[in-house]
Amino acid sequence: MGSVNPLRVGRVDFINTFPLAWSLEHRLEPGTIEETLAVPTALNALLAAGELDVANVSSIAYAHNAADWVLLPSICIASEGEVDSVNLVTDVPLPAITSIAVTAKSAASVALVRVLFPRAEIRAEGHSADATLLIGDEALRSAIEDPTPHHDLGELWFERTGLPMVFAVWAARRTVAVDRLLALDHALASAVADASEHAALVAEAAAERYNFPAGYLARYFEHLHYGFSDRKREGLQRYFALAAEAGIIDSVPTLEFAGTTQGARR
Repeated sequence: MGSVNPLRVGRVDFINTFPLAWSLEHRLEPGTIEETLAVPTALNALLAAGELDVANVSSIAYAHNAADWVLLPSICIASEGEVDSVNLVTDVPLPAITSIAVTAKSAASVALVRVLFPRAEIRAEGHSADATLLIGDEALRSAIEDPTPHHDLGELWFERTGLPMVFAVWAARRTVAVDRLLALDHALASAVADASEHAALVAEAAAERYNFPAGYLARYFEHLHYGFSDRKREGLQRYFALAAEAGIIDSVPTLEFAGTTQGARR
């Protein structure tokens, strides 16, 4: 990457990025990146403000900022069915839900709730509601400790569309040099491959760090998809199309990747 100044990189501070972090630090020269850990909505804001160069952001945030951002081509966080860490917790049958309290940490999952439950009233975190949206490590912990039914939004999305759900992408500001972005993209893709090859070690390390059973996290990591395949891109475009229909975004962005010359919108 060869620049004097390190890339300012944001990464979601959840277990779902642990497999990347487990290997990535060994694939970059010291001083190559300056990492910021935060929840998705905080990273969305930092990248939009220019306080980060690249960040692991909510997928819906890309739709709001496509004129200013490009995507890393190889990496995302997605599921094809169950994701385990994005749950609607409720005793109420899903068709009867009239209100949902949503977390302030996630933009993609909140938008997904609005797509899947268009008639439900969306309430702020902590307010009384028929159902509560939990994400990330909190959702994983709740699924173990709380006997209330947990409905997996990745699975609900797949049942509706038959497509993967892309919850997060790696986006960069257009001012960042393409060669630096592609080098980071390559390092991330290599980190994913390395973590997959050593899945048991990754699960054990994550279990020790986050105090979860290793087998539980091994299953969780199996449900996560990091490769930004054509099928994941199709799922993301469908998500954007339904979000636009719901009035969540103004228009459907073209997925523009670092190193390409596509337009920002269609």
